[in-house]
Amino acid sequence: MPRMTQETKLLAERYGIGIDSGGSYLCPAIDMRDSQVAMDAAAQIFATDAAPTNLLQPELITVSNAGIPAFLSNYLDPEIVRVLTVPLKAVEIWLAAGGKGEVKKGDWTTDSIQFPMTEFIGETSSYGDFNNNGRANSNANWEPRQTYHYQVITEWGDKELAKAALAKIDRAAEINLASVFVMNTFQNYTYLYGVSGLDNYGLINDPTLSAPITPAAGTWKSLAAAGTGAGIVADVLNLFVQLQSQVLDNINMNDPLVLTIPPLVQPYLLTPMQNVYGTPSVKAYLKEAFPNMEIVTCAQFATPSGNLVQMMVPKVQGQSTGFACFTEKLRAHRVVSDTSSIHQKKSGGTAGSVIKFPAGIGQLLGV
Repeated sequence: MPRMTQETKLLAERYGIGIDSGGSYLCPAIDMRDSQVAMDAAAQIFATDAAPTNLLQPELITVSNAGIPAFLSNYLDPEIVRVLTVPLKAVEIWLAAGGKGEVKKGDWTTDSIQFPMTEFIGETSSYGDFNNNGRANSNANWEPRQTYHYQVITEWGDKELAKAALAKIDRAAEINLASVFVMNTFQNYTYLYGVSGLDNYGLINDPTLSAPITPAAGTWKSLAAAGTGAGIVADVLNLFVQLQSQVLDNINMNDPLVLTIPPLVQPYLLTPMQNVYGTPSVKAYLKEAFPNMEIVTCAQFATPSGNLVQMMVPKVQGQSTGFACFTEKLRAHRVVSDTSSIHQKKSGGTAGSVIKFPAGIGQLLGV
């Protein structure tokens, strides 16, 4: 075991510095006479209680810190979360129960569309060998619609793309997806409301639709709170009666039908019937009464005037009641390159919802 000198003992006791290696902490190559001089000097230094000022830094030159750069402990999730938006339901309504859905008419040069409508007319007469009475004819009308064309611009810069790439985001792709989403959202809006100032109408505000009837016993919310499912059923039956009176004997309860309601009133269809009519809930009763009726929700049917309900027969005598109409869904124009950026125009066109047989739609407002 190496001999502990006065200096190593002082280092261990006062400063907690232990020298456990074999031999002296002094370099053995140094001449012993020099070693003795060094040890005498060290002993004289450590004889005082104060630490030697030339061995300790009096204050920090750098900023005090025991951490690391924050970005080194940050995790960047590669999955992009997109903001929640209202579903685009107009086409789904027209598609339900075998409807035509969305139909292209014309192209981006089309300013107006004429929809022909014919009606059979005539009369019979008593037969006589020399009688020439009795005539059959067809009367034609043209229902006009004006188209509306719209556009959106996508653009991005070189540095913008490079910076987004640092976060693993394909910004050019995101902007292009945004342009398609914005155009589809507007197209959906026109299918429901048309375009103001033009002969361009939607499923909710077409002026040829019949006036809506009112609920028989209050709102569905109040009926559900009272557990009165029979009142909700009565409203739907009254709506079917209105629809049947409009198209006469062209529909029955077994035909394909579409019932469009706001999503907020959908839970009221689960209101118990209290064993009325032998069914447990409003929804079960409607399924039994109208086996081919499809129920669709649409947020825009919660109108400022109240919750709107529509019952539609998609086809009357084999002809579609209506459809959503567009001239161009998406026309991508040329890509224009600037010195350090790119931009592109996209355009589309709409004619709103073309309702050929307004009598095929009944309405109930205020549920």
